[in-house]
Amino acid sequence: MLEGRIAVVTGAGSGLGEAISLKFAKNGATVVLADLDVEGAERVLQQIERDGGKGRVVKTDVSDHDAARALVDVAVKEFGRLDIAVNNAGIGGPTAPTGEYPIDGWDRIIGINLSGVFYGMRHQIPAMLASGGGAIVNMASIAGKVGLPNAGGYAAAKHGVIGLTETAAIEYAAQGIRVNAVGPGFINTPLIGKRAVLDTGASSGGDELQALAALHPMNRLGEASEVAELVLFLASDRASFITGGYYNVDGGYLAR
Repeated sequence: MLEGRIAVVTGAGSGLGEAISLKFAKNGATVVLADLDVEGAERVLQQIERDGGKGRVVKTDVSDHDAARALVDVAVKEFGRLDIAVNNAGIGGPTAPTGEYPIDGWDRIIGINLSGVFYGMRHQIPAMLASGGGAIVNMASIAGKVGLPNAGGYAAAKHGVIGLTETAAIEYAAQGIRVNAVGPGFINTPLIGKRAVLDTGASSGGDELQALAALHPMNRLGEASEVAELVLFLASDRASFITGGYYNVDGGYLAR
């Protein structure tokens, strides 16, 4: 599906980014794996290479504008162009009511989860225009469509990602760049394992995960591979008439 394409994936060293990178490589893409966790990204690259794929690791802080530009520069200089970008890197952030939300926590989550997507697109789009078009997939969340108690920073950032996605999709549709957003529910990744974004009131560990699973009509957490399947489709030519959309992968969460 992606034979010969050059793709950048941020947050590629674990979780959704890892699953997306492996899926892209298995379907023919050369993947530039961006992450602050270089060790994790190198582990993913080793798996890609064992499976016969190709890639490159770039240490990247997506909240740093210069780092976002340097990442695109590496992809273009080493592989000649940029065809696909997945702006996936993100954090859960603090959990607190809005009136008590820590200012430094707000600044950090907006910097990574929202500004990081903008900085990425700011440089990905010119690179794609130079090579005749491309596809961008931004990682939003169910929190991009509804409120999440005690997660105001996360919800605000993810709502912003959807607005930015829709705006860019309109601006560049006639120039061959498609831009879409994906909204996972609670997915079984290290982010959930370390700490739930939503304050369910449950105890930590297995009880907390069970409480999160119960929020979905399918009564389970999603798997990273299930999100990767949708991202692969949106990045491929099979989605050639799809742009400006938000597509949830949430086990029915938003249908309640």
